[in-house]
Amino acid sequence: MFEKLLIANRGEIACRIIRTARAMNIATVAVYSDADARALHVRQADEAVHIGPSAASESYLVGEKIIAAAKETGAQAIHPGYGFLSENADFAQAVQDAGLIWVGAPPASIRAMGLKDAAKKLMREAGVPVTPGYDGDDQSPARLKQEADAIGYPVLIKAVAGGGGKGMRKVDAAEDFLSSLESCRREAKASFGNDDVILEKWITSPRHIEVQVFGDSHGNHVHLFERDCSLQRRHQKVIEEAPAPGMDEATREDLCAAAVRAAKAVDYEGAGTIEFIADASEGLRADRIFFMEMNTRLQVEHPVTEEITGVDLVEWQLRVASGEPIPRKQEELSIDGWAIEARLYAEDPAKGFLPSTGPLHHLDLGHEGRIETGVEEGDEISPHYDPMVAKLVAWGETRDDAIDQLIAMTDGVEIWPVRTNAAFLGNALGEDDFAAARLDTGFIEAKGDALLADPEPDDAIRAAAADIALLAAGAGEEPMAGFRLNRPRRLSVALGRGGTFEVVDPAEAAPFEPLPGFADDERVVVFADGQAHEFDLAERGGGAAAAGDGAIVAPMPGKVIAVDVADGDSVTAGQRLMVLEAMKMEHALTAPFDGTVTELSASEGGQVQVDAVLVMVEPVAE
Repeated sequence: MFEKLLIANRGEIACRIIRTARAMNIATVAVYSDADARALHVRQADEAVHIGPSAASESYLVGEKIIAAAKETGAQAIHPGYGFLSENADFAQAVQDAGLIWVGAPPASIRAMGLKDAAKKLMREAGVPVTPGYDGDDQSPARLKQEADAIGYPVLIKAVAGGGGKGMRKVDAAEDFLSSLESCRREAKASFGNDDVILEKWITSPRHIEVQVFGDSHGNHVHLFERDCSLQRRHQKVIEEAPAPGMDEATREDLCAAAVRAAKAVDYEGAGTIEFIADASEGLRADRIFFMEMNTRLQVEHPVTEEITGVDLVEWQLRVASGEPIPRKQEELSIDGWAIEARLYAEDPAKGFLPSTGPLHHLDLGHEGRIETGVEEGDEISPHYDPMVAKLVAWGETRDDAIDQLIAMTDGVEIWPVRTNAAFLGNALGEDDFAAARLDTGFIEAKGDALLADPEPDDAIRAAAADIALLAAGAGEEPMAGFRLNRPRRLSVALGRGGTFEVVDPAEAAPFEPLPGFADDERVVVFADGQAHEFDLAERGGGAAAAGDGAIVAPMPGKVIAVDVADGDSVTAGQRLMVLEAMKMEHALTAPFDGTVTELSASEGGQVQVDAVLVMVEPVAE
């Protein structure tokens, strides 16, 4: 076994790998960009090496810098985690050529499964069922249209080098095919440098089922059963569970055997995932489950497999990479209970899931279940990377037990001022259709706004906020409650939202449960059902005006890429004032009402911080 490991990643997966390495007495080396200089994975590792600017393209994606860091520190092995360079065959080969151990799939296996058309052909030859479609060399629009017509609509166009939901188009009718093909190819060329596509029959009730596989250099291959990753938003997984609900033993045996055949077909080593698409219109049946692709790395959702099997997959990765055989034989693996994982992101569902970056002044994820995170209170969610806060994982003897525990975990999330999708996750888990396992990949889209939490606090939350504010001000349960020298006894408080204040007396409110939260001189924050509800206090000192006063504030840190108005301009409600860019997304800021621009503090090209006042609009006098 090697003695020192460099982790070519960041965030929660870097922290996850460090934890196992430490348990195995393996020293760890972290790498970090400018933005991550004080990140948790840097603080936890035994050593850390700076590898460049904040942009991933200049740091975490530069293989030469990572290999140089390994040599500089004497690390004998490199673990890529997931994302970044984890499925880059050229980087894997460069690591091995440098005389280092690559904790991942062999470069040849990565290449074999890297393009969807070649992978499907290989799987077909290995006896793995594939989705009906076309993956031929003739990429002319006429031939592709001919094949699509033969497959039957709806049909799915997929870029052969695609991923992350990019380079995919569903076509419902023949007359839309050519325009959809052109759009798909244009996106694929821009994103992956390759505009070749394959065609697949669109599955009407699709479920995303995947199988965890593992191989070693001794020719051994096993599976660790399946996961269901059907709950997705814009092709990105949101909630994953293991095992898959509704999977009978016969179907499981056939599916997992096919996954092992797939791994053997590419002489696979290490952790990998065979992803399948299932037509669940008649339940899960082996003859309706088709190979989709292989991920030649550790998956984000690997904890649910660990929870039901009792296996540490990272430990297996490190042992197999060092030349050891897989620690367990197939007959020694079994399913125990149920596990569900929810991805907690720094995003605001009420604003179209816009990323919410910035400092984590308050962070409490509770102590129940399993929490995988790369941040602590006081850290920041950077606009440069994926805005994941944590993965919340619950295990139970039954699926219902796991659901109940995970709902409790999402409800208990306390984060401020960054916004999260915790309440959204809790609502999804609490849906009757989820409880009944009536799932497909369109579940979240079909539920729509029903999964969004009401951003407006109810009377119980307002009463709890007033109670917290009074206690913080010294008006508690003591005999002198609310007493201030030369001032009237104070048992109520004015709470503001959007510039409008309301006097709330908790003693006069209907019975309410005390809720967690805090108060300072300017605000009171209450946490309820995964949401943070913030109220202004009437005696707040200074600070920016509320949006209701005509102050347009930055919803996140970012760069101003367009300014459409000037001081003194007249504007109408809804008119675009400027555009802010953050995390490769554009967000238009608009006028809240008819009025006049009285103060413009932002300029094109400038960087702004969250909650900075960018422009003031004075309403038209009535």
